[in-house]
Amino acid sequence: MGVVVKRVYEPASSSDGVRVLVDRLWPRGLTKEDAAIKFWLREIAPSNELRQWFHANAAGWSMFRKRYLKELASAEGSAAVEKLHRLAEGKRPVTLLYASRNEERNNATVLKELLEGMRKPPSSVGRGAVGRGRIRKAKRL
Repeated sequence: MGVVVKRVYEPASSSDGVRVLVDRLWPRGLTKEDAAIKFWLREIAPSNELRQWFHANAAGWSMFRKRYLKELASAEGSAAVEKLHRLAEGKRPVTLLYASRNEERNNATVLKELLEGMRKPPSSVGRGAVGRGRIRKAKRL
């Protein structure tokens, strides 16, 4: 499974494979034709509250990551993660697209780690948690 993370404003290439936008908001100033996006998974993006919190507290990367993984443990988030897993299992590579200016710390990098199998994945997120009753609702921020 080939998963690549790329900024949505970079030009599309044939090596991108299936291009998936993983942001809740459509990128500013970008047309649908220029974006060349196959899927837009809004439900896998961080909540507006978490996104705004991280924008104001950029130094809190580890806390953002932890809270984002908790959001992905929700029923809606788990379904979106499962859909992303199915896309990544295909023969074509998957490119996760994001609009953030920070290329190292954004939700797409967390999703890539989740798809590739983190060193120590949380028990409530990902393929192993689906259908085993281990999914809990995310606590309010």
